[in-house]
Amino acid sequence: MEVSNLLGRALKNEFLSAEEGEFLFHHAGTAELMFVGNELRKQKKKHNKVTWIIDRNLNTTNVCIANCKFCNFYRIPGHEEAYVTSMDEYRVKIEETIRYGGNQLLLQGGHHPELGLKFYEDTFRGIKNMFPNIKLHSLGPPEIAHISKLEGLSHTEVLRALKDAGLDSLPGAGAEILNDRVRRLISKGKCSGKEWLDVMRAAHQLHITTSATMMFGHVETVSERFEHLVWIREVQAEKPAGSKGFLAFIPWPFMDDGTLLKRVKGVSNNVTSDEYIRMIALSRIMLPNVENIQASWLTVGKKTAQLCLHAGANDFGSIMIEENVVSAAGAPHRFTAAGIQQAIREAGFEPQLRTQEYEDRELPLNMEQQVINY
Repeated sequence: MEVSNLLGRALKNEFLSAEEGEFLFHHAGTAELMFVGNELRKQKKKHNKVTWIIDRNLNTTNVCIANCKFCNFYRIPGHEEAYVTSMDEYRVKIEETIRYGGNQLLLQGGHHPELGLKFYEDTFRGIKNMFPNIKLHSLGPPEIAHISKLEGLSHTEVLRALKDAGLDSLPGAGAEILNDRVRRLISKGKCSGKEWLDVMRAAHQLHITTSATMMFGHVETVSERFEHLVWIREVQAEKPAGSKGFLAFIPWPFMDDGTLLKRVKGVSNNVTSDEYIRMIALSRIMLPNVENIQASWLTVGKKTAQLCLHAGANDFGSIMIEENVVSAAGAPHRFTAAGIQQAIREAGFEPQLRTQEYEDRELPLNMEQQVINY
């Protein structure tokens, strides 16, 4: 294998194998990868815009029996700090979100052993009855798999019922690394990698828009990262005509502060800014059939995320009016609406507010400009 040959094929949007992607990771220079990632971004985006969104990450519950070793957010059933969010609490937080210009909830929680399909149907319908225009970008494949097991239903049956109740799109949560060797070590209580992919296949068949993620920099090998990327690409290639499938891919480094992985296993996040930028470029190279690549400013910070915009990323994600899970593991960064737009301009791009479907959206006229800076 030769770097120049592989990068030339990437510029033609050819599918590189996991082994070829790993070769580039080890042998290609950062500048080379950034150049190719940026050229591929420009092929897809004929403008100078970088998109962003205003949303809020609300949690249905913090009760979870998955026992992920990287999560500080969850509480076991019966814990004194366990909660299930009430409809009154949703009302207050959604009204605040709308004042700040948001029109979407990223609604997720844990694997609660007693909350089945009816709970989520009632929650979605209750929210939509109060706020018909709010978009629900909610749950994720592990939660769908969990509900399916509780109810004895197929993924398709659960997703169809949730879509009827108001689900607009399905986040790529819980992917971590899709190889089951890794999952047994860090998230044994979650669905397998194959089941995660199967949930997404079912969502695409129902024309539910999804995203995909990767949390890296813990116990996985570089080979397993590229295996993960190829599996995402394969599922995207299978989506039916007219389905958007994976609209975006979001990689981020493991946040280790206070986690069991760090305290008990001694596993720390050693992902440098350079390595993260390289993985953004390689994500763009390995996923020619995924339209949008998002830089995770929440975990890597403003400066690194800005460089990612010159390495293949075209999206800056959300200001995140509220986010509890990744922050609980030490992600320290925050943006206001004004701040995220300024960061995009500083990087040489034009900020463009978007919807979850990556449609352009005008800045709300009555939007409160200063979002709470947690």
